Amino acid sequence: MTHTLAPEWQALTTEPDGLSESPFWHPEENRLYWVDIPGRRIGRVRVQGVQPQGAVEYWPLTQEPGCIAPVQGGGLVMALRDGIYLAREWGGPLQALAAAPYDTSKLRFNDGKCDAQGRFWAGSMYEPRDQALGVLYALQDQALHDKAHGATTANGLAWSPDGHTLYWSDTASHCVRAWNFDPATASLSHERVFQQFPIKPAGWVWGDAAASAYGGRPDGATVDSEGAYWSAQYEGKRLVRLSPAGEVLAVVETPVQCPTMPCFGGADLKTLFITSSRQGRSAAELGLYPLSGCIFAVRVEVAGLPVNFYR
Repeated sequence: MTHTLAPEWQALTTEPDGLSESPFWHPEENRLYWVDIPGRRIGRVRVQGVQPQGAVEYWPLTQEPGCIAPVQGGGLVMALRDGIYLAREWGGPLQALAAAPYDTSKLRFNDGKCDAQGRFWAGSMYEPRDQALGVLYALQDQALHDKAHGATTANGLAWSPDGHTLYWSDTASHCVRAWNFDPATASLSHERVFQQFPIKPAGWVWGDAAASAYGGRPDGATVDSEGAYWSAQYEGKRLVRLSPAGEVLAVVETPVQCPTMPCFGGADLKTLFITSSRQGRSAAELGLYPLSGCIFAVRVEVAGLPVNFYR
């Protein structure tokens, strides 16, 4: 049975980002980190419960950051348009780890994170969006290795709690795929469709009552301690919680039309955070959801998994 929940979300930020993504909870700092892709900046804020503590800090960059992860011993690893970089401290100099293996005029890095072994993964997106040329890469032995193909907009990267299943979505095709994952070698096998969401109806426009049944398409994702996969449904104003077998367990309504990625945090990992987008949205939609692009938090019953550090 699917449960529909409408929790009371708390806004952590009041200055909207253009498109916030890649949130993670840093347990050593009690901070939430995220990226603003079109704003070319990384944000962070201390959080207690569901309340921000102090001002939001931003780190301006010269390129779009697709995703970030914390580094063991301090700092961040980040996927920028032209490659993967390491910074040993907030706002510090960037050390190039690997150049982007694609045409940077048409592709950029998008969603990604680290696996439990400390390898950094990042998927690419094809900005013309008329071909599925996005690739999932893993940084191994100081080089980027192709792991999966066939995405227009790489998203939804996550692993099962035991580390033996990898999930990856293509937002454009509304599809989440799964693979068997070998933690020792980072190899993928037994590809399958985990969940195929209904395709966006032709001519769908936000606010069209006749097309109101559209539930959105899979964007960023996370996995909780019970192995359930939480998928942000871009344009669907909701998160969907899926069982390890792909069954819809719950639908969680969000305070914005375009949630982009969930993550868990707090000392008990029972605070659920979501990022969101306002980029390209209509004036009417933003009038109804003026906090689109902000970060939100709510307490939940099932804990998430701790963030994996790059090492």
